[in-house]
Amino acid sequence: MSMKIPHDCWIVVGDGRKALLMRNEGDEVYPNFQVERLMEQENPPTHEQGTDEPGRYRAGGDAPRSAFETTDWHDLEEHRFAETVADRLDSLHAKGRFAKLVVVAPSAVLGTLRKAMSNSLSAAVISEVDKDYTNHPVSEIERLLTT
Repeated sequence: MSMKIPHDCWIVVGDGRKALLMRNEGDEVYPNFQVERLMEQENPPTHEQGTDEPGRYRAGGDAPRSAFETTDWHDLEEHRFAETVADRLDSLHAKGRFAKLVVVAPSAVLGTLRKAMSNSLSAAVISEVDKDYTNHPVSEIERLLTT
């Protein structure tokens, strides 16, 4: 994926548990990504977060009882974390820390980020990449995005 990422453009690479906020200190030809911030959230699996059995309900009459669907606490926390990342990016953008942004995340996280972004932050996004590069080294992220 050959992408031209301008000087001082910020790149956020994240999933539901970790986000790297980087800035291109290089230019479009010779990128040089530097980590500005690392955001992480501890998010254990759902079976470690929820302990209660799902509730039950009766539809009425002689109908058998049915169970409510169990809550996926892990998934909820991943969405909350993505919203927290979007809030942080909004704040940094409002303070003038960056003018352009590249977002790299799996599709579910991209969707949550899009919904949580302000209009001005959305306007700053120059590219979205539907990939999970969160656990790659910075040099590998740089190579994957620009070559």
